[in-house]
Amino acid sequence: RVDEWTDVDRKRVMNDIITTMFNKKFMEELFKPQELYSKKALRTVYDRLAHASIMRLNQASMDKLYDLMTMAFKYQVLLCPRPKDILLVTFNHLDAIKDFVRDAPSILNQVDETFRQLIEIYSCLSAGEFQLIRQTLLIFFQDMHIRVSIFLKDKVQNSNGRFVLPISGPVPWGTEIPGLIRMFNHNGDEVKRTEFTTDGNYVTPQREGSFDLYGDRVLKLGTNMYSVSRPVETHMAGSSKSLASHAKENTAPNPLAKEEMNFLARLIGVLEIKKPGGNETGFRLNLFTTDEEEEHAALTRPEELSYKVINIEATQDPGRQEELARILGELEVAEQRPASTAKGEDLLALMDGL
Repeated sequence: RVDEWTDVDRKRVMNDIITTMFNKKFMEELFKPQELYSKKALRTVYDRLAHASIMRLNQASMDKLYDLMTMAFKYQVLLCPRPKDILLVTFNHLDAIKDFVRDAPSILNQVDETFRQLIEIYSCLSAGEFQLIRQTLLIFFQDMHIRVSIFLKDKVQNSNGRFVLPISGPVPWGTEIPGLIRMFNHNGDEVKRTEFTTDGNYVTPQREGSFDLYGDRVLKLGTNMYSVSRPVETHMAGSSKSLASHAKENTAPNPLAKEEMNFLARLIGVLEIKKPGGNETGFRLNLFTTDEEEEHAALTRPEELSYKVINIEATQDPGRQEELARILGELEVAEQRPASTAKGEDLLALMDGL
């Protein structure tokens, strides 16, 4: 069958996507200090990454994949025992990615370089800074309550799409098991102890996860959720009122629109969508059981929840660059452009430089 995937095909697709994802220029842009961007910006970059190989997904499958990825990441951030463990989750992600490309040394070096940058930039942050990062991420995802079958079956998500926080298990590294109150006098001497019972069954973690390039992360968040093969479904949760508010959010003007478009131009200017060459027909990935089910999902999904792809042309064609430069020259700019043009630089000028 033409559409039957082999291990060689899978490896090729994974290599293409990972190569694009860890592109040096792309990583440089991501590591620059900047404000958090909108869900639309994230989705646009995500679409480009997903189509960086000869694999293709239609709108319904793309929506389903995006829903699954965002909810899985929200779950991982929400259940981190301590804020700094977000870094261990990220390292689990990168460890899995490195396993995908273990037979491709050049791609592996790309991933390792990103690994080193993460260690250099984030390992020295304070607990308060990690808490700020965690809260910022959770605020970003707080309105997303999409039910995922794998979470529903494992009883970690309720039918309304909200996650269930455990009250038992290992306490965060560096903390003690709840159940003891110590009282001190003004000299700092302990004068009294009072014990109390808790509803949870807590245990002390045996060791801290490794924050090095190689090592045992201990924390399992961010590792493979599909150790047991099972189908995954995503379902929207919430009333029509919440859907309406979601639609209103999507149509509301973004005050950071210019900065966001500049950000996207820089990011996806280096993300090349790979088109099948020669006699290749490419691969179409369907996340539904049948094509009919996929088509039905595309028709029944509320329009306000389906993301529109923003196409930004970042070609290196000299003729197009000259035309863009001519058009830019004809525009009347009311305000003086500052000498340092980093984040607010015009979209067209940014494209010219890509």
